[in-house]
Amino acid sequence: MNPSEDAERRRALGAFVRAQRERLSPEALGLPPGPRRRTPGLRREELAQLSGLSTTWVTWLEQGREISLSRAALSRLSRALQLGRAERTYLFELAARRDPERQDAEGAPLPAALPACVAAIACPAYILDPCWTVLHWNGAAAHLFAGWLDGDAPGDMAGETPGADGRNMLRFIFLSPVARRLIQDHDARARRVVAEFRAEATPRMTDPSIRALVDGLRRDSPDFARLWAAQDVQGREGGLRRFCHPRDGALCFEQVGFTLASQPGLKLTMLLPQAGNPVPAQAAP
Repeated sequence: MNPSEDAERRRALGAFVRAQRERLSPEALGLPPGPRRRTPGLRREELAQLSGLSTTWVTWLEQGREISLSRAALSRLSRALQLGRAERTYLFELAARRDPERQDAEGAPLPAALPACVAAIACPAYILDPCWTVLHWNGAAAHLFAGWLDGDAPGDMAGETPGADGRNMLRFIFLSPVARRLIQDHDARARRVVAEFRAEATPRMTDPSIRALVDGLRRDSPDFARLWAAQDVQGREGGLRRFCHPRDGALCFEQVGFTLASQPGLKLTMLLPQAGNPVPAQAAP
């Protein structure tokens, strides 16, 4: 970020904090009304008191000065300002900090309508969790990923107890012979997938499930261990995805991905058929 962009971000952060402070009623927060107020809402010293910060710190923040903002201080400020989820996310983004409570929000119960939403999509579609395990998929995805998403959970591709690990994309790509037959340019795609996963997973590497996934793949797959050690990082982008389907032959799709607004850790992936693809008979969801 260049100096002008950083200064603009700090000004936006200060303006946001001031606007949120001025919309709060002292009485609603249990504070005495005090003498006549020249401006609406809380005074800076009152916000400082509620958030455990100094009045000078709050003043400099609202003035857009270049100060260091810890995650703990931002959390206290967010609670003092009574920010909602979207407002809190905006505060942390303006401060260029990762919200320590974001992972807890991502673990909230999934919307009840989510499976029906995925099932209603005509093209192959599925939802990935932060470990890149498929949570929900539709009939078109079950048909396309024959040997993985069709039928019962296939285990974790390493001969252990069947379960959710069998739906993990990384374990499918690196541990299943089916993946090597299904995915054209398998080795190139595998390299790209590891770089994309590293970019997304690094902020969550303290999560025991992600650490266990990476450690298990490094143990079970020499290819994954080699690619993980390469330290490549790439954004998860769309593009053409080619398959050699056991029944439909050569297939080509345009992949697009979306982050769920209410669950930032979940990704919706859709594969849009390209011209020339046969129309498959979709399996039941």
